[in-house]
Amino acid sequence: MSKKDDMIAALENRQPAEAVPIWELEFQAWDGASGRHVILGKEFEALSAAEQENALHTNAEIILSVADEMHHAAITTPGGYWHQSPGQLAYYCLPGDMRFRQVEVLREMAPPDVMLVSTSGGVIGMPEATEYVEFSYKLFDAPEEIDERVRKEFEGGLANVRRLRDCGADVLMIASDLATNHGPFFSPEQMDRFILPYMRKWAEEVRALGAYAIVHSDGNLMPCIEGIADSGVHALDAIDPTAGMDMRTTKDQVGDRLCLCGNVDCGLLLTGTPEAVYDATRDLLETCKDGGGLVLGASNALLPEVPLENYRAMIQAWTDHGQY
Repeated sequence: MSKKDDMIAALENRQPAEAVPIWELEFQAWDGASGRHVILGKEFEALSAAEQENALHTNAEIILSVADEMHHAAITTPGGYWHQSPGQLAYYCLPGDMRFRQVEVLREMAPPDVMLVSTSGGVIGMPEATEYVEFSYKLFDAPEEIDERVRKEFEGGLANVRRLRDCGADVLMIASDLATNHGPFFSPEQMDRFILPYMRKWAEEVRALGAYAIVHSDGNLMPCIEGIADSGVHALDAIDPTAGMDMRTTKDQVGDRLCLCGNVDCGLLLTGTPEAVYDATRDLLETCKDGGGLVLGASNALLPEVPLENYRAMIQAWTDHGQY
């Protein structure tokens, strides 16, 4: 058996043969963990074509080496640009077609027991701050405009699914925040119109290509968890503890239909002690690993600022308590 076999078992709501698989939504600590530099974003754009190709191979070497050290069963590949705020780009991104080429390079260089996860898009989420008010008004005053936006997002997402699958991605992911800490952003009626039908169609397409489907969302999703569990996606990330979501409670409700990924608190990983991280990870594993359907990881992106001794404490707890 391999890490890939364990990951597949978890995604299929079966108990893995060896261990709870480990996967991170975004592991951004490649540089600190390796002592080398992953080149992304605007820095990557400034390179010549030959330098970019070399950088993609160097990136893959670093990513695969660190993932092996950390026992990751799957790796999220860099995505395309998205704006966090005006003039600011997210960290883990590559421009244009280079995100697809990086998947190809990773697939060529990765051992067969490591799965690749790539973000495709396909379902809308909460609006960014710059359009929050306008989008919110349109939900009620001009829903047909939202319908058109939803269709375009879905069509673009399906095109990405097919291309990323051809490049070697094993798992496709929608990263669309559907909730705040207080509950879903969209009303039940809006979920039924703008979100869930497209999530079902997206998951159906991913499954038809022989791949696995993951949805990531921050926030308290409990009021809409049944719709997500019945959508056909394999897994939900990351069962947000800062929004009051509890892994055991969520597993009790939908664990027969949905693999759950997470949910070691990112805040604890960033500011806590190694002992506290170890204890929290141990408690999560001991409470939720039985029966499978669990993938261990942070509750959101693992930031470069996270002390590596904290992350290694999480891995040590997995070594001690995450085996079957």
